[in-house]
Amino acid sequence: MLETILSGCRVLDLTQNVAGPFCAQTLGDLGAEVIKIERPGSGDDARQWKPPEMGGQSTGFLALNRNKKSVCIDLDTAPGQQLARRLAATADVLVHSLKPGSAESRGLGWDDLHPTNPRLVYCAISAFGEVGPMRALPGYDPLMQAFTGIMSVSGHEGDEPARVGVSLIDMGTGMWATTGILAALLRRASTGQGMAVHASLLETGLSWMTVSVASYLATGKLPRKMGSAMAMMAPYELFDTADGKVFIAAANDRLFTKVCSALGKPELATDARFVGMSQRIANREALHTALEAQTRLRSTAVNVVALRAAGAPCSEMHDVAQVLAHEQVHAVGMLTDLPVTGAPEHKAMGLPINSQGRRGRTGQSPPALGAHTDEVLVALGLNAQELAELRRGSVIA
Repeated sequence: MLETILSGCRVLDLTQNVAGPFCAQTLGDLGAEVIKIERPGSGDDARQWKPPEMGGQSTGFLALNRNKKSVCIDLDTAPGQQLARRLAATADVLVHSLKPGSAESRGLGWDDLHPTNPRLVYCAISAFGEVGPMRALPGYDPLMQAFTGIMSVSGHEGDEPARVGVSLIDMGTGMWATTGILAALLRRASTGQGMAVHASLLETGLSWMTVSVASYLATGKLPRKMGSAMAMMAPYELFDTADGKVFIAAANDRLFTKVCSALGKPELATDARFVGMSQRIANREALHTALEAQTRLRSTAVNVVALRAAGAPCSEMHDVAQVLAHEQVHAVGMLTDLPVTGAPEHKAMGLPINSQGRRGRTGQSPPALGAHTDEVLVALGLNAQELAELRRGSVIA
């Protein structure tokens, strides 16, 4: 099952905020033991992202850090760096989100750790990548949406630039990092050797722009903001209804014919302006007006029933409350119970893949800061006196 695929795999997580923690959480969902190294006193920056909160804890932190153990080590001290190197020697995977050069300056780079643990899979997550003039600069999701052009194609023509409303680049980078780690583990299974992999917010943002870049390279024309629409297809956007909005997607002539029939205007399918995708794109505004004149006559629900009955792809436009209440969302079982201290009713989104109806494990709540420091370091071989000395020196907490 998915929740045991990485059983026996130890992951050392030296990340914070979103991208790295999401990567490490995914590995934990797949069964890995994840040891999260945090700063004594404050921990992951995401712990301070509140409100909103559940049980006094940041909902952002709770969403990205289940199935982990928290160990507080000050990596800016020589003893802390030595502890991290000892832990890395026992790990299968190390993932960090330190700026390029920062891990190396602490003796935690690939060249530092690989000789003593040749089976280690080493994943570095950065903002602008490992090379180039901007390699050392910090980066955040909306910053990278601006840099990579995503904001230039988001929103409606004439409006101010808008960020995509979810952490598209951060979580996408976490996914790519996970993919690289799993590929490296697969290679290690046959070669016995670890490898270094890298992911960055910049490269993730560029990858999300693949289709827009292809269009620009082919035409020399800058992609424009189109709201809910898409440049290469029509109709493929939101339409007003009597009480809301409906998204209609007709990616070919056959589906367009079904849309027209469902909306009570079969003659539109043979209108010369709309025969073939290229004509529909050329006459996009007239097409939108003609279809919306029909969708406005009925409620969203009635439009959806008619379109689906005809086999035309469509969807209501939900808000968060509506999507969580939907029977289909309940059926797939993504939202799972994950009680936390002070909030036994807390729920979280599970792993978005399943095997025979089962997802990865979600049972271990996000850890309190430093909750596992002693457990992990005692297992590493430290005794009570050594732990006490390290605490007196503020190396651990």
